[in-house]
Order: sequence, then C-alpha cells, then structure tokens
Amino acid sequence: MEIVSQRIRALRESVGLSQAKIAQLLDSKQANINRFEHNQSEPPLALLCRYADFFDVSLDYIFGRTDQPQRKLYEYRPAYSPEREDMRRFIEMCFEPGSPANAKLKDMLLRIAMDDDQPKTP
Repeated sequence: MEIVSQRIRALRESVGLSQAKIAQLLDSKQANINRFEHNQSEPPLALLCRYADFFDVSLDYIFGRTDQPQRKLYEYRPAYSPEREDMRRFIEMCFEPGSPANAKLKDMLLRIAMDDDQPKTP
C-alpha cells in the first residue's frame, strides 16, 4: 500500500530519525524499514501499531483513511525529537555541577523544555 509507505516514511523524517534508529526503537530491522518505506513489502500490523504508538497517531492516519494525524483522542507529540535532546544538552552545559540552587533551576528548565509529560531521552 503506497499510502502506508509514504506515511511511515514521513513520520520518521518528521523527527529526523534514520531508518536504522527507527528500526531499533520499534524492534525491527533497518532493511525491513527500507522495504516498507519503498513499498516493496507490507509491514506487519504489530509494527504499524508500534508506529502509531510511537508517533501518537491513529492507524486511520497511517492507512490513509484520514489526513489528520491526530483524531479526537490523539494529540501529535512524537516521543523523540533531536531538538529536545539538543536543548537538554544545552541546559546541562549552562549550570555548574554540585550547586543546589543551580540544580533546582536546571531541573525546572529541563521540565519546561522537555515538557514533563513526555518520555525523556537518555
């Protein structure tokens, strides 16, 4: 299905992940992701469910039944974003380790920058 191939590729590219990284995150193999994205084979439903969960989109969106990634119960918030990781590293650099006042301020800035309800990247 061409639309599925286009959607899973667009989702991956929207957060700047390589095929190898998304394969690792979704418990697949890079070669399989490449075949799925080039419409050379169809991804299994279990993998499509992992895409939907990871990117917080509906399966209707992945299958092309709607052009809205978020439905009434969905709010598009990818779990991974290179910008968020860069921001975390920047904030970490700005504070002197061991200072209690700096630790509190740094924690508050990290919560704001990382949006506390989102999963944190290691």
